[in-house]
Amino acid sequence: MKKLSVVLATRNEEKHIGDCIKSVKYIADEILIFDEGSEDSTKKIAEKLGAKVTTVQHHDNFHITKQKALEAAKGQWILQLDADERVTPALAKEIAYVISLTSDQIRARNYPKNKAKLFKKHERILRESGKWKDDVEIVAFWIPRLNYFLGKGMHFAGRYPDPAIRLVKNGKARFPMKSVHEFMEIDGATAWLFEDMLHFESPTLDRYLTRLNRYTDLQAKEHKQNNVSLSFLTLLYFSAIKPTIVFASLFFRHKGYKDGMRGFLWSIFSSLHFPISYFKYYAEYSH
Repeated sequence: MKKLSVVLATRNEEKHIGDCIKSVKYIADEILIFDEGSEDSTKKIAEKLGAKVTTVQHHDNFHITKQKALEAAKGQWILQLDADERVTPALAKEIAYVISLTSDQIRARNYPKNKAKLFKKHERILRESGKWKDDVEIVAFWIPRLNYFLGKGMHFAGRYPDPAIRLVKNGKARFPMKSVHEFMEIDGATAWLFEDMLHFESPTLDRYLTRLNRYTDLQAKEHKQNNVSLSFLTLLYFSAIKPTIVFASLFFRHKGYKDGMRGFLWSIFSSLHFPISYFKYYAEYSH
């Protein structure tokens, strides 16, 4: 039986897919890519690097395709990645190590001293929100992600450790497929991996704005599904009150100012997601 499958959902990722595959090539028993009809060289690059590529229909909610990739994996463990994520050599080594351990051995691992306080804090937050699972068997791992914005990794403004479930035991995880922002649902306990995954989500301003446009489109559709009010008070909330709260939280409470100008820009742009998505919703559905 294969030990580790790496799975991705892609669409027009020729700039990223090569480096992503190369970062896991030597720990993966199989690399499966479900591609939503890319019009660039994504498929060609992936196949040249040894990945098996399956072409599927495009969905606005990318998690539908991610779920198909999960279900196709044959490995005992599955590492689910996005094309703009990179597994460092240290993380690859840690993944290969932990999937050979028992749940008791995983729990016996000690947090790195420089991350223990931060990890425990986020563990409490995840547990309070119902996203951290306690059970007998550990079947999934949260991986800390170092997000790159305008050329550098961000350590503040709520961007670190930005934990995401990426490593799961086969058959123990699924995407609810209701929202682009959702976490996987897990049947069992979760634990931490300690090494960072690199996430090149917005290395340039152009890529950030492209992603902002796509995500606010999806948020506008979610407003429609949730029948959000089109009243003046709701408009005031999304255009002024909510953005102000979000900016203050990211820049001051979460110390975005320590990331300098990048922290300021991230905090501003993050706050603008709310008025932009609401304006799109209003323009599309107010008639």
